Amino acid sequence: MDNEQEYVLGTRDEEIARLGLQHRVWRPRALDAWVRAGFTTGQTLVDAGCGPGYATIDLAEMTGPSGRVIAIDKSPRFLDALRSNAVRRNLTNIDVVNADLDEGALPDVHADGIWIRWVFAFVRRPKDLLARIARMLKPGGTIVVHEYFDYSTWRLAPRSEVFEEFVAAVMASWRDNGGEPDIGLDLPRWMSELGLRVTRRHPIIDVISPSSFIWEWPKTFIEVGLSRLVDLGRMTVDQAKQVRDEVASRAAAPHTLMITPAVIEIIAVAE
Repeated sequence: MDNEQEYVLGTRDEEIARLGLQHRVWRPRALDAWVRAGFTTGQTLVDAGCGPGYATIDLAEMTGPSGRVIAIDKSPRFLDALRSNAVRRNLTNIDVVNADLDEGALPDVHADGIWIRWVFAFVRRPKDLLARIARMLKPGGTIVVHEYFDYSTWRLAPRSEVFEEFVAAVMASWRDNGGEPDIGLDLPRWMSELGLRVTRRHPIIDVISPSSFIWEWPKTFIEVGLSRLVDLGRMTVDQAKQVRDEVASRAAAPHTLMITPAVIEIIAVAE
């Protein structure tokens, strides 16, 4: 299986677009976390598992021309999208590294900060990756992580059995691919065992209505996720249509709410 196929949701144009919307929804929280972690002008920062590089662009603008951002991903297609975006924005302080975080060698850098979002959940040896990532930090450097710790909180209110079956199918396909959707439960302990001092552990979960901008993030995931589950043979076309119809009807109904998958924000410092 090639690198592009190994992504749970693939790397097609619609997934690149979905990741862009996802970053726009999550961007305020990412920026807040980076400021709390002390990310600033002139630093060397790493975006590990950067995907198409939406966060990389923000980090490059934060650290400025006197700083440097190392963007690491295994998908050449994602990295091409990042390069194109950096050229359009006249950003020359980004180094792009094509590496498989599970298998490949990581760059030899001494970083002031590392940003890693929704990556540990997808790799096969997350603790080993954490150890290798931690070695990239200089003493006093900071790692900022956003990962799910209870994906099954993703539900509709009033409850929907059809939707909960879809969420369960997503989690099962994730685990079949070697990942763990609730990896955030393990990360704080692993960080302490590796000598990182955890300074922040904060849950992020939203209860939203269809009118909320945040709704657009899970909404776009549902469409891409259903297509992927059908491609993988984990769901029939009819089952996928049933989920689409259920979500559409709930979105049009009064008083519908969605609870988002529970994310933990972790900030830790290398001693």
